[in-house]
Amino acid sequence: MGSSPGTGRSQRAHFLCAALPCLVLTALQSGPAAAQSLTPDLFNPNRGGFAAPDTLPTRRTAGVPQAPSDALPALPDPNADPRKRQQAPATSRVGQVPTYGLPAANGASGSGYDSLNRRRQQPKLYPGQPKPKRPVGPGSPVPPATPDRTLGPPRIAPPPSETAHKVPVSPAMAGNVPGQPLRRRLKPDEDPFGAVGDYAGSFLIKGGLELSAGYDTNPARLNKPVGSPVYVVAPDLLVVSDWERHALVADLRGSFSGYTNNMPATIDGFASPSPVEIDRPDFTGHVDGRIDVDRDLKLTSQLRLRLATDNPGSPNVQAGLQKYPVYATYGTTVGFDQTFNRFQVAAGATVDRTAYTDSKLTDGSTFSNSDRDFNQYGGVGRFSYELKPGLKPFVEIQGDTRVHDQAADRNGFFRDSNGGYAKVGSSFEFSRILTGEVSVGYSARNYVDPRLSQLSGFLTSGSLIWNASGLTTVKLATDTQINETTVPGSSGVLVHTYGVEVDHDFRRWLTAVGKFTYGTYDYQNQNRNDKTYSLEGNLIYKLNRNVWIKGTLRHDILDSNQAGSSSQGTVVMLGVRLQN
Repeated sequence: MGSSPGTGRSQRAHFLCAALPCLVLTALQSGPAAAQSLTPDLFNPNRGGFAAPDTLPTRRTAGVPQAPSDALPALPDPNADPRKRQQAPATSRVGQVPTYGLPAANGASGSGYDSLNRRRQQPKLYPGQPKPKRPVGPGSPVPPATPDRTLGPPRIAPPPSETAHKVPVSPAMAGNVPGQPLRRRLKPDEDPFGAVGDYAGSFLIKGGLELSAGYDTNPARLNKPVGSPVYVVAPDLLVVSDWERHALVADLRGSFSGYTNNMPATIDGFASPSPVEIDRPDFTGHVDGRIDVDRDLKLTSQLRLRLATDNPGSPNVQAGLQKYPVYATYGTTVGFDQTFNRFQVAAGATVDRTAYTDSKLTDGSTFSNSDRDFNQYGGVGRFSYELKPGLKPFVEIQGDTRVHDQAADRNGFFRDSNGGYAKVGSSFEFSRILTGEVSVGYSARNYVDPRLSQLSGFLTSGSLIWNASGLTTVKLATDTQINETTVPGSSGVLVHTYGVEVDHDFRRWLTAVGKFTYGTYDYQNQNRNDKTYSLEGNLIYKLNRNVWIKGTLRHDILDSNQAGSSSQGTVVMLGVRLQN
């Protein structure tokens, strides 16, 4: 069938209307036209496959976490050759077992519970870093606070006054540097202002010198006081061995008291009972040695020396003297110390000698004191048993013989004698609060001369230290001795001494010391009894470990039942102590 003229014209009109715009665009475009290439991006089903990521309306903003599955794929380079592009091979899931949920022990890390019982990975520590402790389980008590990095007990925070206005310690000295080995904490110094000393080989040497001056209202202890300025020079030396076995200790202490004024040679027309020159030396020293044969057997020895004069006011002082005669007592002890589990036996042999210098009289003559010289030979034994730590009762027995150089003394009495004592007591050491020992007993001495009766009496001996607090210390001491005398008809002097001392630290560098001493002197067969009282106070200001300043105030009382023999005196001293 043929088309009508109207229909053909209509089709041609539609064709011209469609071709006319194409001809216009072809005429206006200057460059050649190229067809679009077929690339894999045209078939990308993912979001953003046809647009740049920066222009996506649903793109993620900064700071919002993004899952790996939501990450946008990298766009291909449009300038690259499409023939050289390769697609990543597809991963096949055929034959693989699907995994659902989390695997076992996925969150155990290195310290949690692992149901597979696998070996945990140990953490790596810095050199010197302390090993961490395992965490406590449920129901366990709360652990204490973490201690300091240094060894020793936990440190208590000091008050602000101890840390104010002080130069801070460097981290290297404080031990706070990461990886630095731990620094062992030093032991607390009980005496921060005490002498440090110096080492000479394996010996620790501590020395000191005390210089003081003042005034004594009655240095000769006369019934009618005569005062004088006084100065005192007191050196001391302590040498201690630092050996693993055996020991050697030397303790030497001395003093010299000098007076600028002389005492009167006569009183009321009679020779004075006091010397004109009253300067007095005093020295006490001993050297102790110990040899450790084995764990339970030790050999002990001692060398000792005592250098002094008769006490002022004593009836043994000869009238009309120019100065005091000096006596020296020196000797040795050799013994052993054997331990049988808790039972301990200690014994030793003693040898001592006492010798006096000649007396110089005011008229220029001399008087021999050889009748007062004697040798003493004896022995001592001690048996103790440790009931429990810190409590050890003991029994001690001593005996000796005294032989004088001259059979008869200046008054015709034969003073050779035999004597000794027996006492029981105990030593204490309770948590370092109460330490020392106390004993009681009985002493007796028999003389060759029948005119001299037996000298006997009750004796006490001991020394206790009570640390009442961290700042206060109380010391108790008592002693009993039997001394020789020149009083005609008297067997000897039974001396009892009791003393108490209280030390209190107001500050570490400021210490007050109070002392009270009471003594009795019983001259048997002469009905003479002397009592002495001494009250003393000291204030010590410690500038540093090497320099101390010391002030002393002391009052002495001698109360005698003999007329004209009582006396009193007060001493005021101010000095400095140098030590190292």
